[in-house]
Amino acid sequence: MTETDADPTLVLNVPTAPPGRSAAQKVLRAVLRAPIEARTWKEFAYVFTVFVLGCVAIAYVFFGFLGGLFASIFIIGLWVLALVFLGGRTWGRVYRALCKDLLGTPVVAPPRFAPQPGPFGFLKSAFTDRACWRAILFLFAQAVLGVVVGYFVLIAIAVVLFTAISPIPWVLFHPTNVDDNGVEHHSLAQFGSFYIDTWPKVLLFSAIGILGCFALPWLLRGTCLLHRALTVTLLAATARDTQVAELQASRKAAVENAADTLRRVERDLHDGTQARLVTIAMALGRAEERLTMGGDPADLIADAHASSKEALTELRELVRGIHPPALELGLAPALETLAARCAVPVELRVHLPQRPHPAIEAIAYFSVAELLTNVIKHAHADRIWVSVVPTDIRTITVTVRDNGIGGVLLPVAGEHTAGSGLAGLAARARAVDGTLTVQSPAGGPTVVTILLPKAGPQ
Repeated sequence: MTETDADPTLVLNVPTAPPGRSAAQKVLRAVLRAPIEARTWKEFAYVFTVFVLGCVAIAYVFFGFLGGLFASIFIIGLWVLALVFLGGRTWGRVYRALCKDLLGTPVVAPPRFAPQPGPFGFLKSAFTDRACWRAILFLFAQAVLGVVVGYFVLIAIAVVLFTAISPIPWVLFHPTNVDDNGVEHHSLAQFGSFYIDTWPKVLLFSAIGILGCFALPWLLRGTCLLHRALTVTLLAATARDTQVAELQASRKAAVENAADTLRRVERDLHDGTQARLVTIAMALGRAEERLTMGGDPADLIADAHASSKEALTELRELVRGIHPPALELGLAPALETLAARCAVPVELRVHLPQRPHPAIEAIAYFSVAELLTNVIKHAHADRIWVSVVPTDIRTITVTVRDNGIGGVLLPVAGEHTAGSGLAGLAARARAVDGTLTVQSPAGGPTVVTILLPKAGPQ
């Protein structure tokens, strides 16, 4: 028996580097690679660009406001100031694009400017636009960070690079300096009475510059970190802007959903119930004619009776699609009816000590109905679990889980029309400040969770 046969683990017992040494190697590698990384050059381009733009922005703000204030003695001056304010939005777009392309940080833009009608409405909208004020404040901050700080950073870069290549101009241009005693020194730089005038001193001076080249990327990253934070703070959409945009999208989705429902009801009435009623009317008319002529209208009356039953059934289905009658008894009985009619076995758990708002009950009911339909059509599942429980005193959680094939993705808002599939359910939940999340790895299971407020939309 060989040593390997006696203990197979010996062949795997390979010495590894200590964790501390591995971390130190990573740090050293990062430091050595930093000067040649694309990120460093992009950050240098950003610092240089915002320095130039900052100088132009200072002139824009100074002359724009000065000219607007001077012209304010005339009526046109107010519109000049308004246009200067609105120009801040253009500056914001430029800086957001730079932050995205050179710093790799996308910044969500604030909502578009929506002026009120009329000339004075335009002025009021311009002077009260929060995005414009924040953009102008950003330009003032750029006067310090982009111009002043950027100037010293660029000077530091120039000095370090010149120091690193100092032997080249020292040899080519043969610079000289004269000390207080009248002695000439072949020196490119001096510090007091100390002259860089010999090869050892020049090479040492250059080595200091080369070491500085490895420190410059971290100076750039620190500066760009401040720029990134300033851009996100002042030029990105605020939480209020995001909430307003979501509410507008939810309102649009709710309107579209209501329009879709009305069109569906109209189509169902026209193609179904109305046709049944026309058939009944024609059958009764023929029965009346046959009765007048002395015939037996029993078969026609029987047909009309059967058609009337079918029309009543269709009307019940139509009403159930608008507002299920079972919801009058509460969400639990309505979901029990829904689960009993499902083609896949459903395990239902509803625990609601207090009834939610009727609108919330309707959203929960139709969401569960849509999800059950999706499971039946696409999931290839043989079991479904539905749970409706309170999350806290203000919200309830509706969860639908199946043991199907999974792989379900929640579409991005706006990619599909409201009322279609998961996108429609998410829009319906957002309309009442709720949320919808999907967890569906390949192979399953799929879990859809909907959080809804108990009290309904605010």
